[in-house]
Amino acid sequence: MDSIIKTEKLEFSYFGAADSEPKTVLKGLDIEIEKGTFVAVLGHNGSGKSTLAKHFNAILLPEGGRVLVCGADTSDEELIIEIRRRVGMVFQNPDNQIVATVVEEDVAFAPENLGYPSDEIRRRVDEALKMVGMYEYRSHAPHLLSGGQKQRIAIAGVLAMEPECVVFDEPTAMLDPRGRESIVNVVRNLRDKLGVTVVLITHHMDEAVYADRIVVMSGGEFILDGAPRDVFMDDVTLRRAGLDVPETTALIHALREDGLELPLSALTIEECADAIFAALQPKSEKYKNEKE
Repeated sequence: MDSIIKTEKLEFSYFGAADSEPKTVLKGLDIEIEKGTFVAVLGHNGSGKSTLAKHFNAILLPEGGRVLVCGADTSDEELIIEIRRRVGMVFQNPDNQIVATVVEEDVAFAPENLGYPSDEIRRRVDEALKMVGMYEYRSHAPHLLSGGQKQRIAIAGVLAMEPECVVFDEPTAMLDPRGRESIVNVVRNLRDKLGVTVVLITHHMDEAVYADRIVVMSGGEFILDGAPRDVFMDDVTLRRAGLDVPETTALIHALREDGLELPLSALTIEECADAIFAALQPKSEKYKNEKE
C-alpha cells in the first residue's frame, strides 16, 4: 500500500531562553503512514506526539531529516498550500479554528480561500456538515454551541477541503465523555465510510482501540508500533512510559488474576463482554447441573 506521509530521520528541538540549551523533542524518527489507514499515536505529555503531528502538514518544519506528503517535501515553500490541502489538521481547542460568526460561513472559509466557485463551496459545506452530524446547525452562531459541537464544526471546516488525510491532535482533551464519544465516532467514520487516512494523537487508550495501528512515543522516540492487540498486551512497556491500558484490557487482566480464562486480545467493549459471557457459560452450566 502507498504511503501518504513519510518521515526520514526526523529531528526537532525547542529553544527556550537565550542562554538555555535547546530541548530535543524528536530524535531521528522514521515512520510511514499508509493511505486509508487509521493510526493512533499515543504518549504522555512531553513525549513528542503533538510535535510530530505538526510536522505532518508543515506547521513545523524539520531541523534534521525530512517529511514527505505524497512524495512532496514539506520544506519546499512552493508546495505548502498543496500539502495542507492534502493533510488537514484538527486541534485540541476548537475555538482556535473557528473564524466566523455563522457555522456554514466558518466551514466555507477554507474552500473560499482556495478559490473554488460558489456552487462547489456550497456542495462541500453541506456535505462536510452532514458528515459530522451538524447540518441542522448551519445557520447557528458557533459560540453558542457546546464544546463537542464546536469540535465537529472545526472538523467540518477541515473536511470541506476534501483532504486525503486528517490529523487529530488530541481533539477530545477538552470534552466531556459524551462529547468525546461523538468525536471518536466521527473519526472512525472518516476511515470506515470515506476511506480518509486518519492520524489520531491522544493519551486516551480507549480512543485508540479501533485503530489499525498504534504507535507509542516516549522521550521523542517510538517505543512500540503495531496492531492494537499486540501493543496493549505489552502492558509493562506501556506503564513504563506512563500510560495505562484500555479499561477493557485492565478488566480482563483483573479477571484473569481471579482465575477466569479470558483472551487478552479482547479490546472493544463488545469483544470484552462476549469473552466474559463465553468464559462464564461453562460455570453456569456446571452450577445448573449440580442443582439438578
